[in-house]
Amino acid sequence: MVADLTGLPDMPAAADEVAERMEDVDGVAEVFPPQLSDVRDTAIIVVIPETGPSDTATEDVLHDVRGLQGEIEDEIGAKIVVAGAAAMAIDVSERLADALPVFAAVVIGLALVLMTIVFRSILVPVKAALGFVLSAGASLGLTVVVFQWGYGAGLFGVEPGPLLAFMPTLMIGILFGLAMDYEVFLVSRMREDHVHGAEPMAAISTGFTQGARVVTAAAAIMISVFASFVFGHVEMLKPIAFVLAVGILIDAFLVRMTLGPAIMALFGRATWWLPKWLDRLLPNVDIEGDRLAPAGPVTGEANAEGAGSAPGTEDGDPREAGAPAGSSR
Repeated sequence: MVADLTGLPDMPAAADEVAERMEDVDGVAEVFPPQLSDVRDTAIIVVIPETGPSDTATEDVLHDVRGLQGEIEDEIGAKIVVAGAAAMAIDVSERLADALPVFAAVVIGLALVLMTIVFRSILVPVKAALGFVLSAGASLGLTVVVFQWGYGAGLFGVEPGPLLAFMPTLMIGILFGLAMDYEVFLVSRMREDHVHGAEPMAAISTGFTQGARVVTAAAAIMISVFASFVFGHVEMLKPIAFVLAVGILIDAFLVRMTLGPAIMALFGRATWWLPKWLDRLLPNVDIEGDRLAPAGPVTGEANAEGAGSAPGTEDGDPREAGAPAGSSR
């Protein structure tokens, strides 16, 4: 903690009084004597909390100390600010935690709008978004169990400890992009068959058969890449790699290729329901190519024109083909 003592009549005494106030804060284990600058107008006071830097009780101590800023300035005249690695880490964590709901809402909201435009459906984008929430929650929960609570930590050679503050934000950005890719791979073919007249179950079956191979291969590649970092030697990367590998595993194989087709089969034709007023408002991107005019059948007249060349013109001299029979040069 840094105390600005500029303009005070007895700056060393003011620094000592600030240190005494810090000793009265709940959760403070020790306060070191103030270290004054050369001109004695600034003091550094080291405050040691009873708990570790990643403990929630340390956050309470930080907030209590900052809560005394106004009181100390009014009664003593010193202006204090809290610095240090622990305070900075807590501030960053709180800022990221405050921004995470906004970030997730913007990303998922834009995806809902785009998927509604593409698939002309209410159920499909809602199902995709809720499936991602399930995948993200399950992967984060398993990461906490292993890397923070310590269950199964020995299998991955890690020591339980606090997780990185920016890990949820990073996980949402990467996992959401991959999840929506898998959703589009599977559902676009189902939508195409449905638009072209296939029954709901037939469209789901055909689309799954065609898209599942791509999704399986893509998911297997990404899982292998991230899992290799889990068993590496960089401790900071292990929880990030674990949450992404588990998230892709759950999202691709459980959500996209199991729950998703099952829900669509239960709803049947209602899967592709869209209110008429909304259908008129949304632009039609026509990913199935319905606006392309089908090529007309080749008529007999066209065949005659294509085959109307005289015999012998393929390999012989065309000038001879045009000469009357029996003529000679």
